[in-house]
Amino acid sequence: MIKQAIIPLAGQGTRLLPLTSVFAKELLPINGKPGIEYILDECIEAGIKEIIFIISKKKQLIKKYFYNDSFYKKIIKTKKDKRIKYEYEKIKKFKKMIKFVYQNKPMGTGDAVLKTKKFIKDKFFLMLLPDDLIIKRNCSKDMILIHKKYNCSVMASMNVKRNTVKRWGIYSKEKKINKNNFFIKDVVEKPEIKYAPSNSAVIGRYILSKDIFKKLNNQKKGKGGEIHITDSIKRLIESGHKIIGHNFSGKYLDCGTMKGYIKSSMEISKL
Repeated sequence: MIKQAIIPLAGQGTRLLPLTSVFAKELLPINGKPGIEYILDECIEAGIKEIIFIISKKKQLIKKYFYNDSFYKKIIKTKKDKRIKYEYEKIKKFKKMIKFVYQNKPMGTGDAVLKTKKFIKDKFFLMLLPDDLIIKRNCSKDMILIHKKYNCSVMASMNVKRNTVKRWGIYSKEKKINKNNFFIKDVVEKPEIKYAPSNSAVIGRYILSKDIFKKLNNQKKGKGGEIHITDSIKRLIESGHKIIGHNFSGKYLDCGTMKGYIKSSMEISKL
């Protein structure tokens, strides 16, 4: 069973400026709740026991959010507010599950994953990208069930408009398993429209084998001078690893842009 999850949080959040000039984007409220807590709730419901946050020194506010005990104890003592006490108990529960590792140079998601190498215990682990929220159904839980059945890596997939493929990692499909799942033949990071093998995009939920670290150890920099996890996944497939693409149920929300962030609050408020 998948028991560990990693969450890359070291990104600078430039698409949400000016909000992120002083505040970590993952702590920005979405319908009155920090965005990162939606990801943590998804992990807990999926059976995850340990979560590794990859942050930078510039984003110590995230760590402080979970280690602000003296503030809460003082407030609870003076205010006697049940809601505040509830929130503090919830944060303490999260804190027991979380480890922090650092990525101080913005070298891409692949580099962030590599920072967790010595902490991953089991053969497979879950990775969630916090900009991608999936509501109305627990995508991670569904993917863990697929992994349990096929004993291989699993990645979330969603069909996108053809004219937007340059924004995404894009799948080439090898073989259909059923309505919602397929074996991945290849994955290409942010291709030009004319070179895109499909319009099936990589979404920020991954179950990956520890073998990914072998590929990341010698992964060359890709587009933008960063180490892309997609490039190492591509090499993993080429070396014979089976990876399933999962067309998830539920509704996708992009919290990483200003327009998407505002829309996310509106959509979640309807639940």
